[in-house]
Amino acid sequence: MEKMNLKTMIIVTTLFVFAMILLLAPVDDKATDLNEAKFWYAIAVAGLMVVFWLFEVVPIYVTALFPFIFAIPLGILNTTHLTGAYGHKYIYLFFGGFVLSLALEKWDVHKQIAEAIIRVVGTSKSRIILGFLLSTGLLSMWISNTATALMMLPMALAVLSKVPKSGSKRFKVFLLLAVAYGASIGGVATLVGSPPNILMAGILEVKPFYVDISFLDWMKVGLPLSIILLTVVFLFFYLLLGKERKERIDNVREEKIPWTKNQIRVLILFLTVVLLWSFRVVLTKYTGIKYTDEGVAVLGAIMLFFLPGSEKNEKLLVWSDTKRLPWGILILFGGGLALAKMLAVNGVIQQLSSIFESYASAPLFVLLGILVTIAIFGTEIMSNMALVTVFIPVVATFALESHIDPILLCMPVTLAASCAFMLPVGTPPNAIVFSSGELKISDMAKTGLVLNLVSAVVVVLYSLLVLG
Repeated sequence: MEKMNLKTMIIVTTLFVFAMILLLAPVDDKATDLNEAKFWYAIAVAGLMVVFWLFEVVPIYVTALFPFIFAIPLGILNTTHLTGAYGHKYIYLFFGGFVLSLALEKWDVHKQIAEAIIRVVGTSKSRIILGFLLSTGLLSMWISNTATALMMLPMALAVLSKVPKSGSKRFKVFLLLAVAYGASIGGVATLVGSPPNILMAGILEVKPFYVDISFLDWMKVGLPLSIILLTVVFLFFYLLLGKERKERIDNVREEKIPWTKNQIRVLILFLTVVLLWSFRVVLTKYTGIKYTDEGVAVLGAIMLFFLPGSEKNEKLLVWSDTKRLPWGILILFGGGLALAKMLAVNGVIQQLSSIFESYASAPLFVLLGILVTIAIFGTEIMSNMALVTVFIPVVATFALESHIDPILLCMPVTLAASCAFMLPVGTPPNAIVFSSGELKISDMAKTGLVLNLVSAVVVVLYSLLVLG
């Protein structure tokens, strides 16, 4: 009840402050005053959205539509800005990825991949954890980390059902955390792996940054880091398992089921899309055919509705399958871009970036250390989408003013935003695994705090080596 009262007080206070800013912002015929009014209007709407996101006053996807309500009446965005945000090309890249993941899930391709990895790595407790880390990380590279965690959690619980209830609970904790952490870490590897990745790319693509990030550009940086972090997590779990690491669970292996024709067809189409993403520059150079990453994603999605299944009159996907598509994420992405644009065009970002002016002459490793630490621990209490939406434009503007490549600061921050390992609210995979009821917050917090600190060091050192 006390928490509810506190939440209500915060919401009421926020709405009151929002109304007061709108009423008291200076407005008259002078252009400078009008700009000042828009500055405060943008702050008011941004503050309202962040608080509503933090406390989930309404579903976060509904909050993402607030710019539609306030931007035009308050004059803080025009229709071009709005349509550019909610119809951004990266939304279609994500949409195509979501449809492909639906097909993988519908035909249980993910189960075949996971079981194949477990058969290869073995059935000792440490190797089962490794298998789940690798499986979840691999899937999360191409499927949203939320969907990956949802798909892998039942498989982890099925394994745990074959383990005696008595004895140490470390294996149970680490196996479930392997699903949560593997999904988050795998998501940093590719542009479509996690929503913040593609949001950052969308923010940096426009004025004044004009930084174009292709699928391959991101993968060159994200994939090696993902492999390093997965290795770090496994070694950490391996050490903490102690003698338990060598215990075997031989009944975990299911009877090998042959790949079906539909699974093979979906996998071939999926791999074709991945290859077209990865070798776009090379293929365009030698064939003269120009195409985009989002165009390939949408083409792959469309083909699933054309390609026949193994049964008569069957297609690999039908429209009713899209009921399970996470449409809300696409709206959330558009709302994030709209919010970032609103803060940029009305001068808020410029003012916020001045906070970091005192660090302009600091060594790069100090600057990265501060920003990455803020990102990792900040995303423990707010969604990584919200953090990237607000923080990336500020960091990018500061980078430009300090004559630093925006990628050098923004990419580490975005990568770090997926490394929230302490709390269920940190990332969707954490929340999904915690919802199983098999974990205590203390289990996640103790393990996650160490990995947060280690990840901060790894991200900073890696960024200095690869991007510096």
